[in-house]
Amino acid sequence: MKTILIADDAQFIRLRLGKLLSEHGYVVIEATDGIEAVECYRTAWPDAVLMDLTMPNKDGLAALAEIRTINPQARVIMLTALGQQAIIVEAIRAGARDFLVKPIDPVRIMRAIQRVLEQPA
Repeated sequence: MKTILIADDAQFIRLRLGKLLSEHGYVVIEATDGIEAVECYRTAWPDAVLMDLTMPNKDGLAALAEIRTINPQARVIMLTALGQQAIIVEAIRAGARDFLVKPIDPVRIMRAIQRVLEQPA
């Protein structure tokens, strides 16, 4: 089974995404901020990460950079709210494999997950 790390400070997003991914057969682990995301990545080595850009303690870009030092091939999909698209270019340059705009569309999430999991690690 593939493992997906969901890193988002909003509990309802983690719950919604966790339920969706679990229903599709993925093992889900959660992090509430960028610091936790890096630690979870280091210990669990998930197959993919869904990570919010705006989180307390360490934002998504900083966590992405640190995760990429752990594993340069990390499969990270950034989640962003409307109005943050300018930051997405920076995230893609930093190594994010994809990005999705909130509110979350379940079909788009599943397509993005499947797409990044098909990419070489």
